[in-house]
Amino acid sequence: MQRTMQDYATLVFDCDGVVLNSNRIKTEAFYETALPYGEDAAQRLVDFHVNNGGISRYKKFALFLEDMTDRREGPSLKQLLQNYAALVHEGLMTCEITPGLDALRNATVNARWLIVSGGDQEELREVFAARGIDKHFDGGILGSPDTKDEILAREASAENLPTPALFLGDSTYDHRAATTAGLDFIFVSGWTEISGWEDWTREKGIVSIHSIQDAMRGDSEH
Repeated sequence: MQRTMQDYATLVFDCDGVVLNSNRIKTEAFYETALPYGEDAAQRLVDFHVNNGGISRYKKFALFLEDMTDRREGPSLKQLLQNYAALVHEGLMTCEITPGLDALRNATVNARWLIVSGGDQEELREVFAARGIDKHFDGGILGSPDTKDEILAREASAENLPTPALFLGDSTYDHRAATTAGLDFIFVSGWTEISGWEDWTREKGIVSIHSIQDAMRGDSEH
């Protein structure tokens, strides 16, 4: 029997593509940041990023320098990270916040809410505070450099993930991390960058919704 939102003791949210409409911002920032190494290398990084949603920028840029470019002259890892952060921060401060966030929080007042993101933890906390949505996430706003798997394992050990718990994400990595941690999972499709997500969710039997707003309406698909 499928649970309703009010049945969960914990709701875990990915940030990019779930709470904020920021997937495209980060994809474009990866491309622009990597351009000093050439258009082909920049596109390789973008392709890797899109196919590996939820993995931290630290690992992506490290792998980029190791495996995706033959050039030896260009920005260092530190410089790449700084340039990327500057581009992303501006976008995060102005991008759309998902409709229905306040309504869902009001409808799940007894649930603990957490952000578990591949985004930089300090950056996320600063942006969420500036935009007035940090107050919703009483369980913490958590991100990289730790991976989502590491965060979920740590928070479970610290008894910060009361069960039953649900992860709302928009990537295959979110689904794997949730499943490994023993959380239920709902795929949020509206802003995802996964091509063919309909076939994937159908094959896996994953419940999907278009946006957080639909979570309260029961507008889910199997």
